[in-house]
Amino acid sequence: MKFLNKYNNPKNIRFKSFEKTFKICLERNHKTIVETGTARGKTKFFFIRRYNWKDGMSTPMFGEYAKYVNGTLHTCDISEENINNARSFTKNYVDFIKFYVNDSLIFLKEFRGKIDLLYLDSLDGHDPIAASEHQLKEVKISLNKLHNDSLILLDDKGSKTNLSISFLLNNDYKILFETDYQILFSK
Repeated sequence: MKFLNKYNNPKNIRFKSFEKTFKICLERNHKTIVETGTARGKTKFFFIRRYNWKDGMSTPMFGEYAKYVNGTLHTCDISEENINNARSFTKNYVDFIKFYVNDSLIFLKEFRGKIDLLYLDSLDGHDPIAASEHQLKEVKISLNKLHNDSLILLDDKGSKTNLSISFLLNNDYKILFETDYQILFSK
């Protein structure tokens, strides 16, 4: 997966967990990725477009992985502006991405099919209690769409994950990998 090399930037503090996640996805032949909270991607600095590494760059990485395995990324954000930005900076693999402007809870409830990798990163910038409650609702809604080899990657460990971690551990999920920022689960 040579495409990942361009995301291995010291400012991309989430790179190691994404790298581990993609390695496991490849081993398990995962092709269906669902992401809540679309990466906002590139930011303008004095008319120069640069990667917003602080954003984690999940959507372009998931999109390139989907292209690499001939899979599909389903990415949802409540902000139409974020979705439009994501369309722009993923144009080289947009044929492998489906974009949704919706509340993540509604999107996940209406999603049809099985999910190989579930990435939960919605409700950025909100208070930790509301974000944790929201992420737990996302997890609960998604459980019947997962299979025994599915992966769940939770972002913003220590703020959004406060309720989801214990819920998943109490429901026979195990931690496969963990950093200061993200935590990866599977059965």
